[in-house]
Amino acid sequence: MSSEPVRTFLFVAAAAVLVAIAASFSPESASSEIFSDTGEEFFPGFHDASKVAAIEVVDYDETEAVARPLKVELRKGRYLITSHGDYPADGKGRMAAIAAALVDLKKQEPVSDRLEDHATFGVIDPLDTKSASLTGRGKRATLRDAGGLKLADLILGAKVKDKEGYRYVRLPGQKRTYAVKTEADPSAEFADWVEANLLRVRSADIVKLTLNSYQIDEQFGRLLNAQRTVMSRDQGTWSPQANSIASAMASLRVAGARPKPPELAAQLRSKRLELTLDTVMSLRQRGYYIAPGGSLLSNEGELIAETNKGVTYVLRFGEVVTDSSASGAAAAKPKEDRYLFVTVSSKNPESESLAKSLDAKFSDWYYIIRGEDFARLRPAATKARTPDPVPAPQPPVRLPAPPR
Repeated sequence: MSSEPVRTFLFVAAAAVLVAIAASFSPESASSEIFSDTGEEFFPGFHDASKVAAIEVVDYDETEAVARPLKVELRKGRYLITSHGDYPADGKGRMAAIAAALVDLKKQEPVSDRLEDHATFGVIDPLDTKSASLTGRGKRATLRDAGGLKLADLILGAKVKDKEGYRYVRLPGQKRTYAVKTEADPSAEFADWVEANLLRVRSADIVKLTLNSYQIDEQFGRLLNAQRTVMSRDQGTWSPQANSIASAMASLRVAGARPKPPELAAQLRSKRLELTLDTVMSLRQRGYYIAPGGSLLSNEGELIAETNKGVTYVLRFGEVVTDSSASGAAAAKPKEDRYLFVTVSSKNPESESLAKSLDAKFSDWYYIIRGEDFARLRPAATKARTPDPVPAPQPPVRLPAPPR
């Protein structure tokens, strides 16, 4: 066989290989592959939304470059925010809505198989520690049943422009991004999972407000610059500022909560407090102090509100929340979020039951409120202040003297 036919054969064979390679990388082939699973279910075994007993939502805070998880579980008939100290959640309707939006969800419109496109569509996993991107991260929602079995796990990204109800989504660990129509919009914000009116009071029911302002001399146990401002509907001293404070109370939503030490919570419910080192340290870390006479004071003063039903609220404003840890507590953002200590009492038998139930609830928690809510509840300056040398809290939380 001559060399010419051999060369011809080799050229033909090489050309055939190049054609095959080109065909494998052709746009038609890639386009066909991306549609290979269209119409399939994201979660083939998830067909019953009522099976969902736990949901974890992880969002990403771009300003602090940290992932913020929130987990809600159904335990013994109660919804608890287990990522935040088992705080009671108002989660039945919200969890059901999220489950219904993800059950039987189908892969509708694949848009990309490229890892590089994840940031564009906002579907970078918020838990991805390998990605250096601070933007383009999505929100991850994981649903489990009572036994801990994973029912659904999805990264929800940006909304699709000009397609109402559609958003980009991706399965964790997979490259393909889809555009799907879904109403799933889980929240990782603590405030969205708890009751909207923390104090359970109406603005119109508040008839008297007392603002106690003072500074605490911790070394000598004295109050300095003590002032008191009283605003009452009956005495004609009610003002636009009073209306604003009452409205803020009626719409107060908490941004987080820290559990009080069990012994302190139990003592607050029984009204028989015995100071221990743990109790004192827990209070002081959050801006609360015990006066020599046994009254509980706070470093930002207090607001006393009386209602026409005979219920009296005492709101004590404490220290600024300085950490953003979600370990057993709220992931508070650095916006001058502040601790709030709430106690409730009653002045008549008709309201005693309500006051007791509220006080028992508030005994377990240091609440965290946003800086803007603190500013509404505790105005920096008030007109016509009346000096008062000893603005003792009303009613005071009386405590025994600390052990020497």
